Amino acid sequence: MPATHSTVASAAGSPCASSPSPALLTRIRSEYMEMPGLRLTLLQARRLWTIDALTCASALAALETAGFLARTRDGAYVLANSERLSA
Repeated sequence: MPATHSTVASAAGSPCASSPSPALLTRIRSEYMEMPGLRLTLLQARRLWTIDALTCASALAALETAGFLARTRDGAYVLANSERLSA
């Protein structure tokens, strides 16, 4: 039982488990720059880039915090300056 607790704690607390790599952030930025009208939900983004949910959410959140992406009312991620979040 203690081994399970420490395993869960270390996995949950490990930034490597869900932190996006600089290469992933660059890839996502590139995709949005190449396709300015791109609108992706979290699920669609996970499928497109074949990454786990935590890493994907972390990457999209980081790019949103940086002002590169914005979320629409329906939860899609778009270029921050491409749309007025009305959808």
